[in-house]
Amino acid sequence: MIVILVPASLLVRTSSASDHADPTHLRGPETNITDLFFFPNGDRMILIFNVRRALSSPPPYELQPYAYEIHFDFSTPVDFTDAGDRARYGGTIAQPAALHADATVSIRLNDNAGLAQIEYRGLNDTDQIATFFGVRDDPFNFPRFFGVNAISMALDLPRSAFPVGQQDFILWGTTERDGQKVDHVGRSIRTQLPRFGFLNTVEPKDQVGALMEQADKTSRLYNFLKGNREWWSAAIAELMETTFLIRKYDAQPDVMIYSDRFPSGYPNGRRIDDDVVAQTCSFGDCLLQDIAFIEGGFPRATHNDKPFLPQFPFLAEPWPDKQPPAPPSRSLTPYLVVGAIVLILLAWAVVEAARGLLCLLLRRLAAKRMGPAT
Repeated sequence: MIVILVPASLLVRTSSASDHADPTHLRGPETNITDLFFFPNGDRMILIFNVRRALSSPPPYELQPYAYEIHFDFSTPVDFTDAGDRARYGGTIAQPAALHADATVSIRLNDNAGLAQIEYRGLNDTDQIATFFGVRDDPFNFPRFFGVNAISMALDLPRSAFPVGQQDFILWGTTERDGQKVDHVGRSIRTQLPRFGFLNTVEPKDQVGALMEQADKTSRLYNFLKGNREWWSAAIAELMETTFLIRKYDAQPDVMIYSDRFPSGYPNGRRIDDDVVAQTCSFGDCLLQDIAFIEGGFPRATHNDKPFLPQFPFLAEPWPDKQPPAPPSRSLTPYLVVGAIVLILLAWAVVEAARGLLCLLLRRLAAKRMGPAT
């Protein structure tokens, strides 16, 4: 029982993930970040930030308590010589502890998904930024999210909004409530994977340290389970290896890298038509690829379920409102209560039986010491 409970403690930590395909029931679904896109469009840059997965109901929503922020780091160096990091992350952040926000776009929405307030910090020519706020088709190419919407925040920025000659961009998005970070997005799909869920509340500059700490914990547990002769211990270790074990190439912060040095598109930024499920699978993370086949059938869909618009905000028109699926009504609580009662009764029966045997043994010993009656 103790061995089974130890991996469960890891699951509790990773269950804070709240990205696109994570099954966690969110305490506030409006906190949930689903997508971050950044790509050039002629001499301008398009930034799209989506929240609230699997949206099918009409407004009002509970959006006013949240601040949605996109952060830009223009000055921390990015290295492009490591082919593995280029494929997975778009580049290498050699000094992750130096990550910081040189510029931030902070957005608050009203409960109809319209703009309530927007603040630009560290950007130039903000009067030339075009914006869109509202409900649109969810652009994530994944069967579970076909036929549903997301809440979109789209910005069309002039190049003059950024420092002169800026080639390399590092960016990430967050949701905050009462000044506390509750969700995070950087490289697409990353925090949807179970082993990365704990990164959602960690600042990018601290994420590599958190990854190393998690790697130490999970590897020690993995080695312990793998080193036992019981088959079920080895089976738990194998589940950990593919699902929760931090890998040797994971030690990079969860940020998006975009550079003018290379063609745009994931992992160099992200365009709305990128097939990120297939691309992440090509370098080792195939969980969503598997789910796409399981839930969507064969052949796997490689395009969005609606055509994108040819002009800003590019996202497809929203799907009609419909009744969302009913939440599960069955609960495990009665089974757990019954199980606890059964365990208590069994424990009581064992204790009583042991007590009875002990009393019987003591009586016999006493009788033996007294010897036969004279």
